[in-house]
Amino acid sequence: MTTATITSKGQITIPIEVRNALAVAAGDRVEFVQLEPGKFMFVAATRSVTELKGMFGKPAKTASIADMNRVIAARGASAR
Repeated sequence: MTTATITSKGQITIPIEVRNALAVAAGDRVEFVQLEPGKFMFVAATRSVTELKGMFGKPAKTASIADMNRVIAARGASAR
């Protein structure tokens, strides 16, 4: 198991073994995902948004920009 120490500023240095395994370097982003209270997963956020295309399949119902604008206007009017 690899460990790191938190500084007084709340910072940690990610051990080289972990950086290599996650293929992250200086300037890369990482995410902390809470799995349950007191337990987090540390994930490299190196995927491009374009890689997510098609992940959820085709929508069952499509909406045009005009449809979306109509719904937004109606909801905005009802909120007043």
